[in-house]
Amino acid sequence: MSTGIEAAGLSETQRQIVDLVREFARTHIEPHAAEWDRVRYFPRDVIAELGKLGFLGMVAPEAHDGMGLDTVTYALALEELAAADAGVAAAVNSHSALPTTLLARHGTPRQQERWLKPMARGTVLAGVALAEPEAGSDIAALAARAAQRDDGWALDGIKAWVTNGTTADLVIVFARTAAGISAFLVPTDAAGYRPEAPADTMGMRTASTGVVVLRDLRIPADHLLGDDGQGLVYAVEGTDAGRLGVAALAVGIARRALEHAVAYCSERRQFGRALREFEAVQFKLADMATRVDAARALAHAAAARHDRGEDGAAAASMAKLFASEAAMWVTTQAIQLFGGYGYMRDFPVEKLFRDAKAMELYEGTSEIQRLNVARGLTAGR
Repeated sequence: MSTGIEAAGLSETQRQIVDLVREFARTHIEPHAAEWDRVRYFPRDVIAELGKLGFLGMVAPEAHDGMGLDTVTYALALEELAAADAGVAAAVNSHSALPTTLLARHGTPRQQERWLKPMARGTVLAGVALAEPEAGSDIAALAARAAQRDDGWALDGIKAWVTNGTTADLVIVFARTAAGISAFLVPTDAAGYRPEAPADTMGMRTASTGVVVLRDLRIPADHLLGDDGQGLVYAVEGTDAGRLGVAALAVGIARRALEHAVAYCSERRQFGRALREFEAVQFKLADMATRVDAARALAHAAAARHDRGEDGAAAASMAKLFASEAAMWVTTQAIQLFGGYGYMRDFPVEKLFRDAKAMELYEGTSEIQRLNVARGLTAGR
């Protein structure tokens, strides 16, 4: 039984991207993922190598030194990274989905030259500071503030769950101004940018996620991204792209759990025969494989809609919702098939289970995604 991406439906470019990312993940990420998880290590050196290969510029336009890949191909690459380690894939997605997308769409030529090109080349790692301790799903409740001071801006507030926040070179910070919520380009070496220690999370322990405190952080006037007061609009744009990325991450996690389960059930023998010869096990594997393929199909359909320029908010939420819950279900079944071994740190499926749970929380909880899908059904009626 095949559990991976089928090459027959891919273009030549997509096959090349998948092969390159898969080989990189197999040699540079997967052998170390368990140890990185154990010690909570963010492999910035590996991220830098991905950058040299162009994989931090996958969605950046070619005019700005990026690959200019379509969203479906981007999803294929993220799946391969997540199958090796979802934390590394999350770092790439956090760099690409919102910072790269918004700079490409709304950055000035000077901002694009200063930040977008180095981001695409992989010499600058970016992140985003949107959520706050009291404003997770309710973005409109942001309390961080940006006030005009002399010839620039002064930012104050606390940002939570900032992926890449402790290691990035540039973070897009959303804060409230007199005109509403706005987005700002904040170099992390600016005085007043104070990242706390990365959060000690249950899963995704290779992702550098935590709290960032902003205290009288001064930036020049030209560090405002786009128009003052349009931050909510930009956040929605980036969130849709981010949700597509999380859907791809979830597919990668689920696929890898399925691959481990198939291999284990082929080798493990009970009552004189391999586990996969038992009908109950076959049915469980079949259901796991079906959910993986269905999640991938939804993710790619939503990505294709995004590439066509259609309103894809509900589709992105649907893909993220289904893929994340599929990953949680598939990894749970994988642990069940491994039995007692599945509950042990020495075997890979318990890590996949812990990583999968984050997919139901990243870029909006499953409950928020259901609200988005439901609103999409009634829009215009």
